[in-house]
Amino acid sequence: MDIGNNSQVTEFVFSGLTNDQNLIPFLFTFFLLVYMVTVLGNIGLMIVVHVSANLHTPMYFFLSHLSAVDLFYSSAVTPKMLSDLISLQKTISFIGCAVQFLFFAGLAGTEVLLLASMSYDRYTAVCYPLHYVTIMTTKKCFILVSLSFSFGFFQALVQTTCLFSLEYCESNLIDHFYCDVPPMLQLSCSETLLCNMLTVFFVGSYCFLSLSTILVTYTLIFSAVLHISSSEGRVKAFNTCSSHLMCSTVFYVSVFFTYLHSPSSVLKKQDKVASVFYTVVTPMLNPLFYSLRNQEVKRAIIQAIHIIL
Repeated sequence: MDIGNNSQVTEFVFSGLTNDQNLIPFLFTFFLLVYMVTVLGNIGLMIVVHVSANLHTPMYFFLSHLSAVDLFYSSAVTPKMLSDLISLQKTISFIGCAVQFLFFAGLAGTEVLLLASMSYDRYTAVCYPLHYVTIMTTKKCFILVSLSFSFGFFQALVQTTCLFSLEYCESNLIDHFYCDVPPMLQLSCSETLLCNMLTVFFVGSYCFLSLSTILVTYTLIFSAVLHISSSEGRVKAFNTCSSHLMCSTVFYVSVFFTYLHSPSSVLKKQDKVASVFYTVVTPMLNPLFYSLRNQEVKRAIIQAIHIIL
Protein backbone atom coordinates (compact mmCIF):
# COMPACT_ATOMS: atom_id res chain seq x y z
CA MET A 1 0.00 0.00 0.00
CA ASP A 2 1.45 3.36 -1.00
CA ILE A 3 0.51 6.89 -0.06
CA GLY A 4 1.48 10.29 -1.28
CA ASN A 5 5.12 11.34 -1.05
CA ASN A 6 4.43 14.52 0.93
CA SER A 7 2.19 13.12 3.68
CA GLN A 8 3.23 11.43 6.92
CA VAL A 9 1.55 8.06 7.43
CA THR A 10 -0.97 7.78 10.27
CA GLU A 11 -1.19 4.00 10.28
CA PHE A 12 0.82 0.98 9.17
CA VAL A 13 -0.20 -2.30 7.58
CA PHE A 14 1.46 -5.60 8.51
CA SER A 15 2.22 -8.22 5.89
CA GLY A 16 1.53 -10.81 8.60
CA LEU A 17 2.85 -14.31 9.14
CA THR A 18 1.47 -15.86 5.98
CA ASN A 19 -0.80 -15.29 3.00
CA ASP A 20 -1.70 -18.99 2.79
CA GLN A 21 -5.38 -19.16 3.79
CA ASN A 22 -5.14 -22.90 4.39
CA LEU A 23 -2.54 -22.36 7.11
CA ILE A 24 -4.38 -19.62 8.98
CA PRO A 25 -6.81 -21.82 11.02
CA PHE A 26 -3.94 -24.05 12.18
CA LEU A 27 -1.65 -21.10 13.02
CA PHE A 28 -4.41 -19.26 14.89
CA THR A 29 -5.31 -22.33 16.96
CA PHE A 30 -1.68 -23.20 17.67
CA PHE A 31 -0.59 -19.71 18.73
CA LEU A 32 -3.77 -19.19 20.75
CA LEU A 33 -2.92 -22.35 22.72
CA VAL A 34 0.69 -21.19 23.09
CA TYR A 35 -0.44 -17.81 24.40
CA MET A 36 -2.90 -19.39 26.85
CA VAL A 37 -0.14 -21.65 28.20
CA THR A 38 2.16 -18.61 28.43
CA VAL A 39 -0.36 -16.60 30.43
CA LEU A 40 -1.38 -19.47 32.71
CA GLY A 41 2.20 -20.72 33.15
CA ASN A 42 3.74 -17.37 34.04
CA ILE A 43 0.88 -16.19 36.26
CA GLY A 44 0.80 -19.61 37.94
CA LEU A 45 4.54 -19.53 38.58
CA MET A 46 4.34 -16.03 40.07
CA ILE A 47 1.50 -17.14 42.37
CA VAL A 48 3.35 -20.29 43.46
CA VAL A 49 6.49 -18.28 44.28
CA HIS A 50 4.43 -15.73 46.21
CA VAL A 51 2.45 -18.19 48.34
CA SER A 52 5.17 -20.79 48.99
CA ALA A 53 7.40 -19.81 51.90
CA ASN A 54 10.17 -22.20 50.84
CA LEU A 55 10.44 -20.34 47.52
CA HIS A 56 11.10 -16.96 49.13
CA THR A 57 14.75 -17.01 48.06
CA PRO A 58 16.79 -14.80 45.69
CA MET A 59 16.58 -17.37 42.86
CA TYR A 60 12.78 -17.37 42.87
CA PHE A 61 12.63 -13.62 43.42
CA PHE A 62 14.39 -13.24 40.06
CA LEU A 63 12.26 -16.00 38.54
CA SER A 64 8.98 -14.32 39.50
CA HIS A 65 10.13 -11.09 37.82
CA LEU A 66 11.27 -13.05 34.76
CA SER A 67 7.78 -14.55 34.57
CA ALA A 68 6.23 -11.07 34.75
CA VAL A 69 8.52 -9.88 31.96
CA ASP A 70 7.68 -12.92 29.81
CA LEU A 71 3.95 -12.43 30.37
CA PHE A 72 3.94 -8.79 29.23
CA TYR A 73 6.63 -9.39 26.59
CA SER A 74 4.43 -11.97 24.88
CA SER A 75 1.32 -9.81 25.38
CA ALA A 76 2.96 -6.91 23.53
CA VAL A 77 2.97 -8.95 20.31
CA THR A 78 0.84 -12.11 20.44
CA PRO A 79 -2.75 -10.73 20.85
CA LYS A 80 -2.26 -8.38 17.89
CA MET A 81 -0.72 -11.19 15.83
CA LEU A 82 -3.69 -13.46 16.61
CA SER A 83 -6.13 -10.70 15.70
CA ASP A 84 -4.36 -10.05 12.40
CA LEU A 85 -4.42 -13.75 11.45
CA ILE A 86 -8.21 -13.62 11.18
CA SER A 87 -8.54 -9.99 10.03
CA LEU A 88 -8.74 -8.71 6.49
CA GLN A 89 -7.04 -5.44 7.46
CA LYS A 90 -3.83 -5.95 9.46
CA THR A 91 -3.49 -2.30 10.46
CA ILE A 92 -1.99 -0.53 13.46
CA SER A 93 -1.97 3.20 14.19
CA PHE A 94 1.25 5.19 14.25
CA ILE A 95 0.92 5.70 18.02
CA GLY A 96 -0.06 2.05 18.51
CA CYS A 97 3.04 0.93 16.64
CA ALA A 98 5.24 3.16 18.80
CA VAL A 99 3.67 1.83 22.01
CA GLN A 100 4.04 -1.78 20.86
CA PHE A 101 7.70 -1.28 20.00
CA LEU A 102 8.41 0.56 23.27
CA PHE A 103 7.11 -2.30 25.40
CA PHE A 104 8.54 -5.01 23.16
CA ALA A 105 12.04 -3.46 23.17
CA GLY A 106 11.86 -2.48 26.84
CA LEU A 107 10.83 -5.93 28.03
CA ALA A 108 13.33 -7.65 25.71
CA GLY A 109 16.13 -5.50 27.13
CA THR A 110 14.92 -6.20 30.67
CA GLU A 111 14.90 -9.95 30.02
CA VAL A 112 18.47 -9.84 28.73
CA LEU A 113 19.65 -8.09 31.90
CA LEU A 114 17.56 -10.30 34.19
CA LEU A 115 19.14 -13.42 32.67
CA ALA A 116 22.56 -11.94 33.48
CA SER A 117 21.48 -11.18 37.06
CA MET A 118 20.18 -14.72 37.45
CA SER A 119 23.50 -16.17 36.26
CA TYR A 120 25.28 -14.12 38.96
CA ASP A 121 22.82 -15.50 41.50
CA ARG A 122 23.56 -19.10 40.40
CA TYR A 123 27.31 -18.40 40.51
CA THR A 124 27.03 -17.16 44.09
CA ALA A 125 24.88 -20.14 45.12
CA VAL A 126 27.31 -22.72 43.70
CA CYS A 127 30.68 -21.09 44.35
CA TYR A 128 29.92 -19.42 47.70
CA PRO A 129 27.13 -21.54 49.25
CA LEU A 130 28.05 -20.66 52.85
CA HIS A 131 27.93 -16.92 52.14
CA TYR A 132 25.01 -17.02 49.69
CA VAL A 133 22.46 -15.47 52.06
CA THR A 134 24.79 -12.64 53.08
CA ILE A 135 25.86 -11.89 49.49
CA MET A 136 22.44 -12.11 47.78
CA THR A 137 20.55 -9.90 50.21
CA THR A 138 17.01 -8.70 49.58
CA LYS A 139 18.36 -5.20 48.94
CA LYS A 140 20.87 -6.42 46.34
CA CYS A 141 18.21 -8.51 44.56
CA PHE A 142 15.85 -5.53 44.46
CA ILE A 143 18.61 -3.30 43.08
CA LEU A 144 19.52 -5.81 40.34
CA VAL A 145 15.88 -6.17 39.27
CA SER A 146 15.31 -2.40 39.39
CA LEU A 147 18.42 -1.77 37.28
CA SER A 148 17.30 -4.41 34.77
CA PHE A 149 13.94 -2.69 34.28
CA SER A 150 15.42 0.82 34.30
CA PHE A 151 18.14 0.16 31.74
CA GLY A 152 15.84 -2.08 29.70
CA PHE A 153 13.26 0.66 29.25
CA PHE A 154 15.86 3.43 28.95
CA GLN A 155 17.28 1.95 25.75
CA ALA A 156 13.75 1.22 24.49
CA LEU A 157 12.71 4.83 25.05
CA VAL A 158 15.78 6.13 23.20
CA GLN A 159 15.22 3.76 20.27
CA THR A 160 11.48 4.49 20.13
CA THR A 161 12.06 8.26 20.14
CA CYS A 162 14.56 7.96 17.30
CA LEU A 163 12.56 5.45 15.23
CA PHE A 164 9.26 7.31 15.41
CA SER A 165 10.83 10.72 14.84
CA LEU A 166 11.64 9.59 11.29
CA GLU A 167 9.43 10.46 8.35
CA TYR A 168 7.32 7.74 6.78
CA CYS A 169 5.95 9.19 3.59
CA GLU A 170 5.96 6.48 0.91
CA SER A 171 4.89 2.92 1.70
CA ASN A 172 3.22 2.04 5.01
CA LEU A 173 3.47 -1.75 4.55
CA ILE A 174 5.57 -3.33 7.33
CA ASP A 175 6.94 -6.65 6.11
CA HIS A 176 6.50 -8.30 9.50
CA PHE A 177 3.82 -9.22 12.05
CA TYR A 178 4.84 -6.60 14.63
CA CYS A 179 6.69 -3.26 14.78
CA ASP A 180 10.45 -3.87 14.79
CA VAL A 181 13.49 -1.82 13.86
CA PRO A 182 14.68 -3.41 10.55
CA PRO A 183 11.34 -3.33 8.66
CA MET A 184 10.54 0.12 10.06
CA LEU A 185 13.85 1.58 8.90
CA GLN A 186 13.26 0.14 5.42
CA LEU A 187 10.04 2.18 5.21
CA SER A 188 11.45 5.52 6.30
CA CYS A 189 12.09 8.21 3.72
CA SER A 190 14.53 10.11 5.97
CA GLU A 191 18.12 9.47 7.03
CA THR A 192 18.26 6.34 9.24
CA LEU A 193 21.98 6.21 10.09
CA LEU A 194 21.54 7.51 13.66
CA CYS A 195 18.77 5.03 14.46
CA ASN A 196 20.84 2.21 12.96
CA MET A 197 23.81 3.19 15.09
CA LEU A 198 21.68 3.43 18.25
CA THR A 199 20.18 0.01 17.61
CA VAL A 200 23.59 -1.58 17.00
CA PHE A 201 24.99 0.12 20.10
CA PHE A 202 22.20 -0.85 22.50
CA VAL A 203 21.59 -4.36 21.17
CA GLY A 204 25.32 -5.04 20.90
CA SER A 205 26.27 -3.65 24.32
CA TYR A 206 23.36 -5.21 26.19
CA CYS A 207 23.83 -8.62 24.59
CA PHE A 208 27.60 -8.46 25.13
CA LEU A 209 27.16 -7.51 28.79
CA SER A 210 24.59 -10.23 29.39
CA LEU A 211 26.34 -12.96 27.41
CA SER A 212 29.78 -12.23 28.84
CA THR A 213 28.32 -12.31 32.36
CA ILE A 214 26.58 -15.63 31.67
CA LEU A 215 29.64 -17.20 30.02
CA VAL A 216 32.06 -16.06 32.74
CA THR A 217 29.79 -17.12 35.61
CA TYR A 218 29.05 -20.53 34.09
CA THR A 219 32.74 -21.12 33.37
CA LEU A 220 33.40 -20.51 37.07
CA ILE A 221 30.38 -22.61 38.03
CA PHE A 222 31.50 -25.61 35.94
CA SER A 223 35.02 -25.29 37.30
CA ALA A 224 33.69 -25.31 40.87
CA VAL A 225 31.32 -28.22 40.19
CA LEU A 226 34.11 -30.37 38.74
CA HIS A 227 35.99 -29.98 42.03
CA ILE A 228 33.08 -31.43 44.02
CA SER A 229 34.12 -34.90 45.16
CA SER A 230 30.74 -36.68 45.18
CA SER A 231 28.80 -37.37 41.99
CA GLU A 232 25.56 -36.64 43.85
CA GLY A 233 26.85 -33.21 44.80
CA ARG A 234 27.85 -32.45 41.20
CA VAL A 235 24.44 -33.48 39.90
CA LYS A 236 22.68 -31.36 42.53
CA ALA A 237 24.84 -28.33 41.67
CA PHE A 238 24.22 -28.73 37.93
CA ASN A 239 20.48 -29.10 38.50
CA THR A 240 20.33 -25.73 40.26
CA CYS A 241 21.63 -24.09 37.08
CA SER A 242 20.14 -26.20 34.27
CA SER A 243 16.79 -24.38 34.00
CA HIS A 244 18.41 -20.95 33.76
CA LEU A 245 20.98 -22.21 31.27
CA MET A 246 18.24 -23.68 29.06
CA CYS A 247 16.22 -20.44 29.18
CA SER A 248 19.27 -18.37 28.24
CA THR A 249 20.30 -20.72 25.43
CA VAL A 250 16.86 -20.83 23.79
CA PHE A 251 16.47 -17.05 23.98
CA TYR A 252 19.87 -16.16 22.56
CA VAL A 253 19.91 -18.82 19.81
CA SER A 254 16.60 -17.57 18.42
CA VAL A 255 17.62 -13.89 18.71
CA PHE A 256 20.99 -14.45 17.05
CA PHE A 257 19.40 -16.46 14.24
CA THR A 258 17.16 -13.48 13.52
CA TYR A 259 19.65 -10.60 13.76
CA LEU A 260 23.09 -12.02 12.97
CA HIS A 261 22.85 -12.39 9.22
CA SER A 262 23.49 -10.24 6.18
CA PRO A 263 20.92 -7.46 5.76
CA SER A 264 18.19 -7.92 3.20
CA SER A 265 15.40 -5.75 1.91
CA VAL A 266 13.00 -8.67 2.28
CA LEU A 267 12.26 -10.44 5.55
CA LYS A 268 12.76 -14.12 4.81
CA LYS A 269 10.39 -16.80 6.05
CA GLN A 270 13.02 -18.26 8.39
CA ASP A 271 13.50 -14.82 9.95
CA LYS A 272 9.81 -14.63 10.73
CA VAL A 273 9.91 -18.14 12.18
CA ALA A 274 12.80 -17.15 14.46
CA SER A 275 10.95 -13.97 15.45
CA VAL A 276 7.87 -16.02 16.32
CA PHE A 277 10.02 -18.29 18.44
CA TYR A 278 11.58 -15.63 20.67
CA THR A 279 8.52 -13.35 20.85
CA VAL A 280 5.77 -15.97 21.23
CA VAL A 281 7.21 -19.41 22.06
CA THR A 282 10.13 -18.59 24.39
CA PRO A 283 7.94 -16.81 27.00
CA MET A 284 5.94 -20.07 27.22
CA LEU A 285 9.03 -22.26 27.61
CA ASN A 286 10.63 -20.43 30.56
CA PRO A 287 7.99 -21.38 33.19
CA LEU A 288 7.88 -24.91 31.76
CA PHE A 289 11.65 -25.31 32.15
CA TYR A 290 11.52 -24.20 35.77
CA SER A 291 8.37 -26.10 36.72
CA LEU A 292 9.29 -29.38 35.00
CA ARG A 293 12.98 -29.50 35.93
CA ASN A 294 12.95 -27.94 39.39
CA GLN A 295 11.94 -30.21 42.28
CA GLU A 296 11.18 -27.32 44.65
CA VAL A 297 8.74 -25.77 42.18
CA LYS A 298 7.14 -29.17 41.56
CA ARG A 299 6.58 -29.71 45.27
CA ALA A 300 5.20 -26.18 45.69
CA ILE A 301 2.78 -26.70 42.78
CA ILE A 302 1.60 -30.03 44.21
CA GLN A 303 1.08 -28.47 47.66
CA ALA A 304 -0.87 -25.57 46.11
CA ILE A 305 -3.09 -28.02 44.19
CA HIS A 306 -3.76 -30.00 47.38
CA ILE A 307 -4.69 -26.79 49.22
CA ILE A 308 -7.06 -25.72 46.44
CA LEU A 309 -8.69 -29.15 46.20
